[in-house]
Amino acid sequence: MKSLVKNFINGILTIVPILLVGYVIYKTFLFLDGLLGNTLKPYLQEDYIPGIGILTTVILITLLGWLSTKFITGKIIKLIDTLLDKIPVVKTIYSVIKDTVQSFLGDKKSFSKVALVVIPGTEMRSIGFITSEQLEDFYSPLKNYVAVYIPQTFQVAGFTFLVPKEHVEVIDVKPEDAMKFALSGGMTSTTKQKGISS
Repeated sequence: MKSLVKNFINGILTIVPILLVGYVIYKTFLFLDGLLGNTLKPYLQEDYIPGIGILTTVILITLLGWLSTKFITGKIIKLIDTLLDKIPVVKTIYSVIKDTVQSFLGDKKSFSKVALVVIPGTEMRSIGFITSEQLEDFYSPLKNYVAVYIPQTFQVAGFTFLVPKEHVEVIDVKPEDAMKFALSGGMTSTTKQKGISS
């Protein structure tokens, strides 16, 4: 009986992660394919092949990226960018989305520096990611502070803390390993952490 229970649990541990990942990939595929796929389906009808929507989206994004480097189209895109930055309410939403995308894909990526943050009055540490080291531009008294994003365990959400630089230790850990460690509550602690000075 114990052997059956053990095999059942092993089966769950093996198959559930695979099924969940497969489900997420499937739903993501449907969402991305539907962005332009729903527009193309009435025209292609029976000739429509799943994936054409994603391929078309990638081609259009690449084309827009190429056009943004050209003189005339680049000026138009820059003009649209400027207009969006001036419309009340819209500019707030636009700047948040723009800064978030650039933080992951731009030249100066955020979440690239993993840090340990000292919890005041204790010997405990919390793991996070330095998202900004130039807080003086935001508010001058924060010159000696950095912004650290602390993810919550088993959640996508998190908190952003403004921490004195002397309470932050940058560590030599891959961001993806640190994120897995934080989100899993430390259950994926397979990486050796080596501290380095900030």
